[in-house]
Amino acid sequence: MPELPEVETVRSGLAPVMEGQVIARADVNRPDLRWPFPERMTARLTGKRVLGLRRRSKYILADLDSGETLLIHLGMSGRMLISGHTVGDFHHDHPAPAKHDHVVFHMQNGVRITFNDARRFGAMDLMATATQADHWLIRDLGPEPLGNGFHEEYLIGRLKDRNTPIKSALLDQRIVSGLGNIYVCEVLYRARINPQRKAGQISAKRIATLVPLVRDVLSQAIAAGGSSLRDYRQADGELGYFQHVFQVYDRDGAQCLTPYCEKTIQRIVQSGRSSFFCPQCQR
Repeated sequence: MPELPEVETVRSGLAPVMEGQVIARADVNRPDLRWPFPERMTARLTGKRVLGLRRRSKYILADLDSGETLLIHLGMSGRMLISGHTVGDFHHDHPAPAKHDHVVFHMQNGVRITFNDARRFGAMDLMATATQADHWLIRDLGPEPLGNGFHEEYLIGRLKDRNTPIKSALLDQRIVSGLGNIYVCEVLYRARINPQRKAGQISAKRIATLVPLVRDVLSQAIAAGGSSLRDYRQADGELGYFQHVFQVYDRDGAQCLTPYCEKTIQRIVQSGRSSFFCPQCQR
């Protein structure tokens, strides 16, 4: 599933062709994805101007001049693909409709944005902009890891006395939003913390080191366009590149990259998710 860097990359790719533009027509080609689409979705989107695009956790939020906000969740395989625009010397023509093109935004500027989702685990919803913080997908989210609300004192306080493994704690969206399996594995390797360690048994000093590492890893991944594993593509159809610099994720059996370490990366399963770590460097 796309994590914060992938969603932020898609948002930034959509912004130049959607922000300030009018949705001339919205085609909704099925009644649902992971959940049913909101009532009268086509009518509520058609003719509305997109005031701005934001990201909250793993959701893209499009604020409309109707006073509503469109929430977009990419799910496991969702893609937002742009066509009908020119980048540099290249013009991206509109492709022929594809089988899994579930929602299509025809923008007044001639651009088309297609939400394609083969597995249909994605979702869209409409909510009042003024009360969006109360939406059931947003209200319990923790602070953004790249925002001011995520800092050393906060994380130390939230993890104090917790009996859950540190890997599970960092994946808890109520503690910090947007982190997923890939980037938590990478952060814990850089912090030299074993993913099985109980969060409450890790010293405050070591917990504090996680905050800048989380920010560094996420920022590097955003700069690389995210990580392309299986289905993920940027909005222009290009792959992300951060997977080429993974230090532990998906490297089980490979040599640890720490100088002079002779161990290989191991894979274990925690709460149904794969964790990758070095048994010597991470304790």
